[in-house]
Amino acid sequence: MLGDNQAVATVAVRDLAAAKKFYAEVLGLKQVDAEGEEAVVYKTGAGQLTVYRSQFAGTNRATGVTWNVGQGIDALVRDLKTRGVAFEHYDMPDMKREGDIHSAGGTRAAWFKDPDGNIHGLVTR
Repeated sequence: MLGDNQAVATVAVRDLAAAKKFYAEVLGLKQVDAEGEEAVVYKTGAGQLTVYRSQFAGTNRATGVTWNVGQGIDALVRDLKTRGVAFEHYDMPDMKREGDIHSAGGTRAAWFKDPDGNIHGLVTR
């Protein structure tokens, strides 16, 4: 039923102006649309990320957006750190941490938060 339709990641923020600066200047996303003064849409590979204003911003304590980044995760983490992104560190069973990158089996991952506390994950398998 929904398997033939593309999903869009959606992130709630309190301060849309600050979010626009972070998503464009720090993460390097290109804005492709705006939905009035309450939301913006960014291109993300073949998909989209909608960032919208909400009083409930940052209340999700789990990963809200996962970026499948391929084998370039090490360089990407280094680049984002130079742009001021702080990475989160988690203790999880069977997961080993090497700097900011966690690994288990064939999966490597790193997590960071946007200015509202939304958790983003970078993953390579």
